[in-house]
Amino acid sequence: MLLKAVNIHKIYNGVPLISNINLQIDDQDRIGLIGANGCGKSTLLKILLGQVLPDRETEEEGLIIRGSKTSVGYLAQSAALDSEKTVWEEMRSVFSALLETQEKMRQAELQMQGGSMEVAAEYDRMLAWFEANDGYQIDVKIKTVLHGMGFSDAEFHREVSGFSGGEKTRLAITKLLLEAPNLLILDEPTNHLDFDTIQWLEEYLQNYKGALLIVSHDRYFLDKLSTSICEIERGKLTRYKGNYSAYTVQKAAAVERQEKEYAMQQKEIAKLEDYVARNLVRASTSKSAQSRQKQLDKMERIEKPVTHEKRANLKFSYDVEPPLDVLEVRDADISVGEGIDRKTLLKNISFAIRRGEKLGIVGVNGIGKSTLLKEIMNILPHQGLIRFNKNVKLAYFDQESTNLNPENTVIDELHDRFPAMLDGEIRSILGQVRITGENVFKRISALSGGERARVCFALLMLEHANVMLLDEPTNHIDLPMKEVLEEALDAYTGTLLFVSHDRYFLKRLATQILELNEDAAILHPYGFEQYLEEKTKQKAEAAAAQQQAAVQAKPKAAAPHRSKAQRSADAARRNRIRELEQEIEALDMRISELEEQLTLPEVCTDYQKMHEVCAMLEDAKLRSEECFMELCELEES
Repeated sequence: MLLKAVNIHKIYNGVPLISNINLQIDDQDRIGLIGANGCGKSTLLKILLGQVLPDRETEEEGLIIRGSKTSVGYLAQSAALDSEKTVWEEMRSVFSALLETQEKMRQAELQMQGGSMEVAAEYDRMLAWFEANDGYQIDVKIKTVLHGMGFSDAEFHREVSGFSGGEKTRLAITKLLLEAPNLLILDEPTNHLDFDTIQWLEEYLQNYKGALLIVSHDRYFLDKLSTSICEIERGKLTRYKGNYSAYTVQKAAAVERQEKEYAMQQKEIAKLEDYVARNLVRASTSKSAQSRQKQLDKMERIEKPVTHEKRANLKFSYDVEPPLDVLEVRDADISVGEGIDRKTLLKNISFAIRRGEKLGIVGVNGIGKSTLLKEIMNILPHQGLIRFNKNVKLAYFDQESTNLNPENTVIDELHDRFPAMLDGEIRSILGQVRITGENVFKRISALSGGERARVCFALLMLEHANVMLLDEPTNHIDLPMKEVLEEALDAYTGTLLFVSHDRYFLKRLATQILELNEDAAILHPYGFEQYLEEKTKQKAEAAAAQQQAAVQAKPKAAAPHRSKAQRSADAARRNRIRELEQEIEALDMRISELEEQLTLPEVCTDYQKMHEVCAMLEDAKLRSEECFMELCELEES
């Protein structure tokens, strides 16, 4: 057991935030902590870390118990490493104890070379500890993790303070991984990471020796790492076995079961209460009614299931059947800016899309993914050919909702687009995206990002397009809405082109992947999971080829000619080294035995015996030093 929380309660402004939470974290646990915003996840983390005290009414409540050898590392959501040191100096500071020991070992080596053997035993102790803690692998570890987190060798000697906010967050993760606590608590660790870095971090954490407690909205990340999911809901914590996908199945089954059990119990309660009400005042049936009343009083009531806000109901359809070949792109470019400031990011983009395909577009930030969608929609100018076939009806989702009039109310925005629709029809479609009541009269400018996205989804449903282009559609929406959107797009039989950084979304929907990189646009005719597998395979092959090339490029040293006498001398030297090592080992045992004899009452009280033992001990130590010096000379030669 690394850490255990017992009966944790926290109340803010008289309102319970979390109550009666129990959680035990053991070695090798991989726990994903989820829940709606404001449910108390961050508060629970702060309590576990000792930054916030829980509320306690009794001595048995609000206990945080740590194992004697528990070490905790914490990455806050807004964590950023800031230092005037260079990256390399900051990372090496993690190993300060090992580096200090290494310096002491060097000093001891110099003393022994000078003939002073008093430090030999201490040197052996330091060497054993240094090797047991991988002291010789410090620089290798630092380089491995820095490279994995996306830092090049050229950045190792830059000052930490000179990096951007996102880079400082990656440096904070790097330092935490090098510290390697046996309990690692991460709050939204993927927020500032690209695909490659997230994938590397997942692989690193899969092999992490300690336990993990991860708060994340990245469902793919939780799927890869979690062996259990802890959900905070209405202040209570429930633990489910398995990863996020397993949790969704178990949660749905649990809710359905609780609803049935609750309904059955309510029916039984109503039946008993009716019997008591009708028969309690009758003399002939009073005892029977009292018996049923006792049964009611003793009954353990099933808690009413959580009643969530009604789910949105998205459905995308089209009126006109699209052609088999939908889109052709040939020798197009991705360019930004105007006039002399115009810059081409990528050239010679060519691909084709057919009916019913769902194309996910991926690439690093700034490569031009959103620009490509706008060029396909003819919103931005471009080179080359971008051509849709006949009978194609397009709809476009802009991640920033710039296609909405900020001065319009929600209901007016839909009226402007579809003037023939009645108020009731518009309210009905807005109700499907959970914009109801007076909210339909809110100005677009006053809406949150998630609310604006819902308005855009309503417009997409009304446009009945057979080809939809979506730019980061999950950016501003919550988890329940993401799931509704995924279900609706999965059921959509039209053609879909979308940009997304949400890997769970890509995994569920994409039938093909268009990868944009600095050199080319590559169409992968398969889904996201296979795309990741192929990328991993390519990296492994490239690394193997690079290693092979380095081996081949390295000149082979010619083996020096050795005479028979030299070979014989080397063999004799190796034999003598083995003899000396065995003799030193035997002498060490003899020294330990003699030192133990000096503590015996029959020796320390008898001067003659003590003198004899001391003489033997001195001779053994002297011989051990002679053997050690000869061994050093032979090894150096």
